[in-house]
Amino acid sequence: ATAGIISRVFTHPLDTAKARLQAPTVSGPQSSSSVGSFRGPLDAIVKTYRYEGFRALYGGFGAVIVGGTPGTVLYLAGYAYFRDSMTSFVKRWSGEKYDNSSVLSNGQEFVVHFSSGMLAETVTCIIYVPVDVVKERMQVQQAMKSSTSANVNQSAAINYQYKNSWDALQKIVKSEGLRGIYKGYGATLASFGPFSALYFVFYEKCKAISRDFIQQQNQNANEGKENTGVITDGDLPLLHLVACSSGAGALASFLTSPLDMAKLRLQVQRGKSASSLKSSGDPILGRGVQYRGMVDCLRAAYAEGGVQGLFRGAGARVLHFGEYYHSTFNIDKISVI
Repeated sequence: ATAGIISRVFTHPLDTAKARLQAPTVSGPQSSSSVGSFRGPLDAIVKTYRYEGFRALYGGFGAVIVGGTPGTVLYLAGYAYFRDSMTSFVKRWSGEKYDNSSVLSNGQEFVVHFSSGMLAETVTCIIYVPVDVVKERMQVQQAMKSSTSANVNQSAAINYQYKNSWDALQKIVKSEGLRGIYKGYGATLASFGPFSALYFVFYEKCKAISRDFIQQQNQNANEGKENTGVITDGDLPLLHLVACSSGAGALASFLTSPLDMAKLRLQVQRGKSASSLKSSGDPILGRGVQYRGMVDCLRAAYAEGGVQGLFRGAGARVLHFGEYYHSTFNIDKISVI
């Protein structure tokens, strides 16, 4: 949990940049800060800071710390539990006696790690969904200048729909209800689930390759001598674990970036629909449906920008998750090894 907080302090601006790159329309106090003018993660961070100040880079940070911390603990513990349970089940199903010395086949390992990642995410999304809704609404909310002051970095010069994470949660619950927040459960799971599943598949496979590599090195160095024993995850050097977690996080986040983009746009759309309905009182005007679901959103993004449109914000997402997961999983590696 502590590892997650530490890494989030450094990576949250990247997450904000990712959200603003993915959002369909995000406008700041100046027209040049609109989402369409961002050329990449660094440009998004610089312009967000320039036109809205330091605070905008950490929109939703409070929600992540308060809700994301127990979520991370549940996520890591859940994966370890499901991984061990699934391993035991697969070995019993295949007729093998369950013990630590027996090894799963490549196909069995894929099923165990993929399923464990999905199941851990399914449970953890009970916490992650409200956190994610609040975080992303705050990250992409439109900033409105309340004065003509040239110094837009002064907090008094900018008004926001949500003052902070707690204010955002209260307003979202009031306008959409608790059930409204969890309408995003399916979209969040459709995004986070495949990411978690692929992450652990890549992470465990990378660790297996590292174990085999070190085992071979030891055998070559001790040729003709007594066997040095089997290399376990606990024997892996920190550098190997950093490479495994960072590489797995980067690859999984890139492959699932279109799903994350669709999830964010659906969440933003629900917020706009609720706000329009509240202000207009007209259920037709307030409906504001642009995307009818994940598939429709992906189709629209592809129609707008082709494959590049589907992967908008992927660079910031890769940087964010690569750093976040290597910090979290290596500082707290006992939980996942």
